[in-house]
Amino acid sequence: MDDPRLDKWLWSVRVFKTRPLATAACRAGHVLINDLEAKPGRDVHVGETITVRVGVITRTLKVVALPRSRLAAKQLPEYLTDLTPAAEYERAKQAGIEHMLARERGQGRPTKKDRREMGRLFGFE
Repeated sequence: MDDPRLDKWLWSVRVFKTRPLATAACRAGHVLINDLEAKPGRDVHVGETITVRVGVITRTLKVVALPRSRLAAKQLPEYLTDLTPAAEYERAKQAGIEHMLARERGQGRPTKKDRREMGRLFGFE
């Protein structure tokens, strides 16, 4: 079986929603294979470690097998091993919370109602 292109592999293991997004990430330098920048047309081989920056999270994946086409989410463990540290997922979760709490410039301090809503959100009340 021929080895798939990097952009097709990233799409097929559901790292990116579309193949053009995977290609753009490779061209932007957000994808590394064995700590070297990789172009979208590079072949992926079993045993390689792929580091992908998606948003605020940097995922580290090890290739276990090569899929023929896009996989169902339940099949992913058969084709890759996720080596991403738990701290990365925690950092992404924290960034999502900070985004929700961000206030636009000029809005001033939170009102009493705003503080109550934040308390409910974080379970203080």
